[in-house]
Amino acid sequence: MRKKILHICGSINQTSQMRSIAMQLPEYDHYFSPYYGDGFVERMRKWGLIDYTVAGRKLVNRCLAYLRAHDLQVDYRGERHNYDLVLTCSDLVVPDNIRNRKVILVQEGMTDPENLMYRIVRSLRLPRYLASTATTGLSDCYDYFCVASDGYGEHFERKGVDAGKIRVTGIPNFDNCAEFLDNDFPYRNYVLVATSDARETFKYENRRKFIEKCITIADGRALIFKLHPNENIKRAVREITQWAPDAIIFSSGNTDHMIANCDVLITKYSSVVYIGLALGKDVYSAFDMKSLKRMLPLQNGGRSAANIAAICRLHIEGYRVPSMVDCDADRYDSMLQVS
Repeated sequence: MRKKILHICGSINQTSQMRSIAMQLPEYDHYFSPYYGDGFVERMRKWGLIDYTVAGRKLVNRCLAYLRAHDLQVDYRGERHNYDLVLTCSDLVVPDNIRNRKVILVQEGMTDPENLMYRIVRSLRLPRYLASTATTGLSDCYDYFCVASDGYGEHFERKGVDAGKIRVTGIPNFDNCAEFLDNDFPYRNYVLVATSDARETFKYENRRKFIEKCITIADGRALIFKLHPNENIKRAVREITQWAPDAIIFSSGNTDHMIANCDVLITKYSSVVYIGLALGKDVYSAFDMKSLKRMLPLQNGGRSAANIAAICRLHIEGYRVPSMVDCDADRYDSMLQVS
């Protein structure tokens, strides 16, 4: 029988990354699940208290729609099979039914800043999800952690992640930004604002102050707002219309193409900042720009999914994955062939 891999997904970005990796492993059977948890987390989901998180009803339904649209096998909560390997997009919650499996964690993108809540969670050993993605990697409930760049490897190691588990592979969706330059988005030479879902994920944001700052940066240039898919769209449109009435607003569309065509990218806590940096845009972010440039995901021509797949292939077949800088699929696959 063919070995089986469970992919625990989340946002559309996380889910499409998992699909990309699965496509590089055709010799195995793949099943996909929206993000899920146990116990109190599951009760909160049913009560509608976490609808703006990847485990909430809104994003679960969005994930399921994506999986069905791409004709992928769904096993919600991973209950149908005993899996030989589990890939997960996040370890903020680690379900009981994967704790005794081989697990590979894949970085999605940018992680949240180490704010007061992060420090409280670390010092009091509270549930990691209370600090959102700032605690990514800290569960230690995985065998390998595939990260975006050497800079991110150092970042996670500094936080306390076991360096022996980190593998620098690059991450799908952020590893070939040059391809976004070929697009049919009709606008050019504008200031793009990629908003965040900070308020929906219980962080403070003064949206009026942010919009006014964007107007100042634009300095008379065309201003386009691309809304975060997880935020309150009606509220966001109302606010932008009130304080930046001449701005163009998109609640959907290809954000990557919008970034490729802009002159300036403004964002706060979004991973799309890396696309702007990779394409040489003038970028504004709430994060330190020097740190962002150091952690910029590898631009390897779209090889990250294959690199991660090679690690999966070694691990599922029982081989130790050697520690290499800038993990490369060809080297890993050749090792398996020799073995």
